[in-house]
Amino acid sequence: MSWKSYTIEKVTPRFDRTWYIKWIASMLILIATAARSVGTVPHIDLWFGLFGTLGWFWVGMLWHDRALILLNAVLVTLIGMGLVTFYFGKYV
Repeated sequence: MSWKSYTIEKVTPRFDRTWYIKWIASMLILIATAARSVGTVPHIDLWFGLFGTLGWFWVGMLWHDRALILLNAVLVTLIGMGLVTFYFGKYV
């Protein structure tokens, strides 16, 4: 089999609700990472990261993908704790 004849079939849905959610969530996470790399706007990193991971959590729920659900549930919790610390200076 030559390389040119080998194609990979996509298995994720395209242009349905999850397609839009995952791309918007990915852009939000990229913005959060860019804000984190600058280091001067931590609250922007936390808010964009929170909404991006919530988006991926939602996709995981719609796809019934336990790895996405677990990863993003933990990340939402950690980012939420970071937001509480940022605004209130301690964990509640």
